[in-house]
Amino acid sequence: MKQKNGKKQEFHHKRSLGQNFLTDDSLFAQLVTLSGVGEEDAVLEIGAGAGGMTKALSKACRQVMSIEVDDTLLPILKLSLRHCENVELVHGDVLKLNLPELTKKLGPFHIVANIPYYLTTELMTLLLTSQMPLRSISLMVQKEAAERMVARPGEEGYGMLAVRAQYYYAPEITLDVPACLFTPPPKVDSAFVVMPRREKPPVDVKDEAMFFKVASAAFAMRRKTMENNLIATFRISREEAKDWLEKAGVVSGARGETLSLSDFAALANCRGEK
Repeated sequence: MKQKNGKKQEFHHKRSLGQNFLTDDSLFAQLVTLSGVGEEDAVLEIGAGAGGMTKALSKACRQVMSIEVDDTLLPILKLSLRHCENVELVHGDVLKLNLPELTKKLGPFHIVANIPYYLTTELMTLLLTSQMPLRSISLMVQKEAAERMVARPGEEGYGMLAVRAQYYYAPEITLDVPACLFTPPPKVDSAFVVMPRREKPPVDVKDEAMFFKVASAAFAMRRKTMENNLIATFRISREEAKDWLEKAGVVSGARGETLSLSDFAALANCRGEK
């Protein structure tokens, strides 16, 4: 990284910020292609890093807003992105910024990002519960986290992250990325997950709040039966729980982690009839 006077801009990766940067321009181009964004699209990038992905997005999209928390990267980014007139650089912590207000100028937009591993759960929860007009979310994350987003009932990684992601989006792991491609290399491999927003959820739900409460109950005690989890969460009798499961068509004795979105929807809709 160099300044205009030719002197090298010193930068040290911060472990506390989970800074593991990609540097391969051809990989950036591939990731942008996989994300599905194009010349008519506006994109929010979370974590500009050294600006490689930002420049690739700038070439492909109408407008790019890129958030970077590390103030020591700002002069490097301003220099690197000086010819990218469709890029707006925002300094701040994505978890503390008012994203709905900040992104209002973008209209409906996509998210493309290489995020620090430690942010994954909190950031995904924020995005998946947001009312922002998101059209898709494409993220480079730890491979284990990616597998949790696409996990199916009964699989080890299946939980609330999968339920929320699959209710609103159609997540797919599109590329595995080995640790050796990052600087500095992390201890685990990564994966690029592309999640186009569904036009409507895959199940019909009368009350989304109840749907997610039922799903949360399923994973409250992972090795317990759904019957026991319903009793604990909703403070009902065993007889009431058995009757609820029967009305919803859920097998008695089933563990919560084996239930599908359709099962959660059936339980939620039955509860709504009470």
